[in-house]
Amino acid sequence: MPATKYNNIFSIVLLNSIYPLSKSLNKFFSNVLVYKQYKKGDYIVRSGEVCDRLFVIRKGLVRGYFNYNEKEITTWVSVDNEFVTSISGYFKNEPALENIQCLEDTYTESLSYEHMHFALENFKEMGYLNRILMEQYYIHAEYRAFMARIPSAKDRYEYFINITNPEIVKRLPKKYLASLLNMRPETLSRII
Repeated sequence: MPATKYNNIFSIVLLNSIYPLSKSLNKFFSNVLVYKQYKKGDYIVRSGEVCDRLFVIRKGLVRGYFNYNEKEITTWVSVDNEFVTSISGYFKNEPALENIQCLEDTYTESLSYEHMHFALENFKEMGYLNRILMEQYYIHAEYRAFMARIPSAKDRYEYFINITNPEIVKRLPKKYLASLLNMRPETLSRII
């Protein structure tokens, strides 16, 4: 299904719950945010493509992964009400290093890089919102970095379930959870 403009914006409510936005910024978002549906298995972006949008997941389950020695390695997973993009693709306008794949039927709203920068330059509160979102991103990146360095598979799993959204643990297929936790599926089966 092609991307369409959508004026009853889920993202505006979510963004205002993070930081109060002015009526003018809310109106700007209602005019530029794009709603799109993806089927299970669809890609939001593939490695090598430029990802010029920041996505809010209205509903769905999405993973980031890369290929190494003919093996898919899951690096992160996001669910409803979370933001996703290719970091290098979005912020550097370069080809994405990873694939972003929908593991469920997924509904998103997205903001282009160009519109994000327009909002940052023209709406003071967008700077505050951007800072809060970046802080959240860096905290989650730090958690993933710590998790990757825990030597015991059981301890990695326990750390993960304590720091992650419980919806991810419930909804993520075990093969992707094992990949995310850097263990074989058989090892994960013995742990849980």
